[in-house]
Amino acid sequence: MPKAFLIDTTRCTACRGCQLGCKEWNGLPPNKTKQQGSHQNPPDLNPFNYKIVRFHEHLDAEGNVVWNFFPDQCRHCVTPVCVDVADMVVPGALIKDSATGAVLVTEKSSQLTAEDAEAIRNACPYDIPRYDPVAKKLTKCDMCIDRVRAGLLPVCVKTCPTGTMAFDDRDAIVALAQQRLAVAKERFPKAHLVDMQEVNVIFLLAEEKEYYHERAAFM
Repeated sequence: MPKAFLIDTTRCTACRGCQLGCKEWNGLPPNKTKQQGSHQNPPDLNPFNYKIVRFHEHLDAEGNVVWNFFPDQCRHCVTPVCVDVADMVVPGALIKDSATGAVLVTEKSSQLTAEDAEAIRNACPYDIPRYDPVAKKLTKCDMCIDRVRAGLLPVCVKTCPTGTMAFDDRDAIVALAQQRLAVAKERFPKAHLVDMQEVNVIFLLAEEKEYYHERAAFM
């Protein structure tokens, strides 16, 4: 049974436990960063951050400041275009795991050039994969496939203290997403689920995507 995430942004407090847990589990080094005028740090996904909590603030109709948080990561698409593009240059550089639905980077990705990697990134509707020019490899979330195969939760879900993130068989997550949406709509009339039929990382947003991130949704 394919697996899926639900990321209910109405519960996210931007604690960044998921972001830090991901770095620690994957043994990723720290980033050199500087103040960019935002609490978001680092400013974007990179070879050493497979997950990042994005910050967006705006004024509502009453002039109140609204902060929206968006824990960005690979969506593990149902039909991953990145796999198709990679196969045109290095077959098998990216694969979709049939058991879980995880989209994985393989050892063959070391054969990709920086130009190949950029083409794969450009093909991704969510602008996810990043290329490490030093290690010469493509990087992104792998659904914590080692943990999942061992019957454990992905580390980002495990570390989330607010119930923002859930992980289960896809059918169960779709049902949970519909339940959470019904609850969210009582407080946020514009709440909606993002690209639910196309991805295995389903986001629940309280507002339109432009109030989160330009690539928060495909359409």
